[in-house]
Order: sequence, then C-alpha cells, then structure tokens
Amino acid sequence: MSELKEGDKAPVFEGVDQNGKSVSLNDFKGKKVILYFYPKDDTPGCTAQACNLRDNYHELIQKGFQVVGISTDSVKSHKKFEDKYSLPFPLIADEEKKIVGQYGVWGEKKMMGKSYMGTNRTTFLIDEDGTIKKIITKPDTKNQTEQVLNAWS
Repeated sequence: MSELKEGDKAPVFEGVDQNGKSVSLNDFKGKKVILYFYPKDDTPGCTAQACNLRDNYHELIQKGFQVVGISTDSVKSHKKFEDKYSLPFPLIADEEKKIVGQYGVWGEKKMMGKSYMGTNRTTFLIDEDGTIKKIITKPDTKNQTEQVLNAWS
C-alpha cells in the first residue's frame, strides 16, 4: 500500500470499540474526524494524549469534531482504559492490524537500541467529505487538542 498524503481520501475502516459497538468512518460523514492512532492503552504518552482529548472533548464537539482512537489492543483492554480515565469517545480495537495497515502507521520502531514492530503514533484530521486534511506524524501528547485546532485552521 502506498503512503497516505494530505488531500487523499481517507481509507474507510470498520472496527469494534470498547463497548462492542461497530464503528466505521462512514458513521462520521459530514463531520470532521480526529482519528488518532496510539501504541498502547494505559501507558504514559497514550494516557496523556487520551486525557488531553477528553479534557477538551466538549470544545471539540462544539467545533464539529468527532474523536476516534485506534490501537492494536483488545476490546477488553480498551474498556479498562475508558473506565479508568472516563474517556467519552470510541476506542477501536485493531488486533488484526488491518486498520493500522490501511493507514500505514504499523512499522518498525526502536526503543533502547532494540527494533520491534508497533503502531507509530499518528493523528489524521479528516474533513466532512472524508478527505485527509492534515496528518500529524509527531503528535504532542500533552497538547493534542491545541495541535489539532492549530492544524485545522
């Protein structure tokens, strides 16, 4: 699969969220979508990012955004993460790595000199027509909302 670029149509995905509900990009037609991919539930960076989006959720909704998080963790893991931090948006479980593959965010990572495969933290801003308006390849986990709003304007 070729790498996605700003201006491309966002790949239509479908997955199951932390409540066992089916969620698809098509559910958000006519809305602006903050689709954020993160490595792992309940880790420091991922928690900071999710909580920043949670803390600014009402402002984002008022501005017409929908927030969707995706990681390769299980539905059960997502449910615990949602409950622990009162997250108000869907977290899609992509255990088969289909969606991370569609969006090109699954790849080699390095930590402490070791290489391994994992999800590269990336945020896609998708407009009302399903077009990728902006790709944030280095999300600021503590200031994700501000980064999104600045990127959108």
